[in-house]
Amino acid sequence: MPDPRAPVDSRDFSRRTLLANERTFLAWWRTGLTSLTAGLAAAQIVPHLSDSEHQWPYTLVGMALCAIGTLCIVYGQWRRVAVDRAIRAGDFAEPSAVVTTVITMVGALIGIALLVVIAATA
Repeated sequence: MPDPRAPVDSRDFSRRTLLANERTFLAWWRTGLTSLTAGLAAAQIVPHLSDSEHQWPYTLVGMALCAIGTLCIVYGQWRRVAVDRAIRAGDFAEPSAVVTTVITMVGALIGIALLVVIAATA
């Protein structure tokens, strides 16, 4: 008796994994676009809405958000290609510890900078 949990097509697991890779790629894009949008807002819109006499902190935070957004989009493409190749070869592609650490550290620094800007303008 055939296993009812077995895929109808033996390639089904690879297809689902390739589609999951595509969804992950799109998540990197969403994160990147969100960071770019937040960067634009922080650098260009928020200073005009606030009563602060100094705009450079907003510009600095906005530039950092735009840099991290760009990095997310570029790394998402690099990762998508690496994982796609690995899936087709029946292998696993390790994420870059350097890039993920940089993204994490820059994200933490942006969070701290936002806290400082908020506290300084409150």
